[in-house]
Amino acid sequence: MYNIATLNKISPVGLAHLSDAYAVIDDTAAANGILVRSQDMHEMEFGKDLLTIARAGAGVNNIPLDKCADQGIVVFNTPGANANAVKELVLAALLLSARNIPAALSWAATLTTDVSKAVEKGKKQFAGTEIKGKTLGVYGLGAIGVMVANSAADLGMKVVGYDPFFSTKSAHALCSCVDVVDDPAEMLPKCDYVTIHVPASPATNGMFNADVFSQMKDGAVLLNFSRDKLINEADMLAALEGGKLKEYLTDFGTDGLVGKEGVVLLPHLGASTAEAEDNCATIAVTEIMDYIENGNITNSVNFPAVRLPKTEGETRIALLTKGVENPVDAAINGLGVAVSGAAGGVRGDYGYALISTRDDITEVPAIAGAVRSRILK
Repeated sequence: MYNIATLNKISPVGLAHLSDAYAVIDDTAAANGILVRSQDMHEMEFGKDLLTIARAGAGVNNIPLDKCADQGIVVFNTPGANANAVKELVLAALLLSARNIPAALSWAATLTTDVSKAVEKGKKQFAGTEIKGKTLGVYGLGAIGVMVANSAADLGMKVVGYDPFFSTKSAHALCSCVDVVDDPAEMLPKCDYVTIHVPASPATNGMFNADVFSQMKDGAVLLNFSRDKLINEADMLAALEGGKLKEYLTDFGTDGLVGKEGVVLLPHLGASTAEAEDNCATIAVTEIMDYIENGNITNSVNFPAVRLPKTEGETRIALLTKGVENPVDAAINGLGVAVSGAAGGVRGDYGYALISTRDDITEVPAIAGAVRSRILK
């Protein structure tokens, strides 16, 4: 029996995919796997039996990835599972801004008498624009960015895209309806709206700063439904105050944004749909089970993706390494068994080898560079 602990509320639809070999528990110290959404895990101590953590969502900044890797704990996420939910919220934000809906809602909520005449008389102050024919810049063309770009194009917008992690050719292949550029400086001056879809990391934190804002079209609208850390908040507020930005819409809040002119602040709703929560939990559960039972790694953020077809009657040995150039060679040379199948790879300093054998093996010998090993019968 394997124990799976849950942090936050995990969709029962996803949990229902756990087989009878799994029990859902509250005690993380006794867990073989942990399912998490947004809870901060950086100060947590992990039990010796913990094999894996799966984030029911895409962002993993709430999980100490290097600490987990050093302890041989494989961390998964569920990229793309909530993409449609985030896309729809971004489209809603475009319309909220274009039609001045937040201000109109606030004003209408103050009416007390003769409402029918007041709403007719007051509508002029909230006259907006249509998004058809406007230019949207999509900064980041991953799963969500591509869906936003395609939907915006379907609504008649001109779409320009840039991705810091893909070549222009690769990005264009992902999203053929977009005019993909090599440099954001080619995109930003053209755009009435800019939406951000890149992960938060040391390389991207604060990337939208005074220099970037200076390149944007005067009166542009910025949408951020990715991560708050991508924005240099002081520079963004200065751009709003100076009129460089017309509006900033986000579902990530800080104390410094509340009540600021030009800021439309939503609760963190991006992935908060029943469908997205079900999808994320289902994928996370599937990843955990496949790793615990078969040793396969899919969508890990701290170890390489590795899969090995399973054959009846074989035993598998899983070897997680650090600082080993070729984990498969290290495993084959160190295990002393007849190998019937092997797969592996490296991701940064960390590596993984999955070996199958028909030999009877009950203990994995010490192998240089191994941070964890286990036998899967």
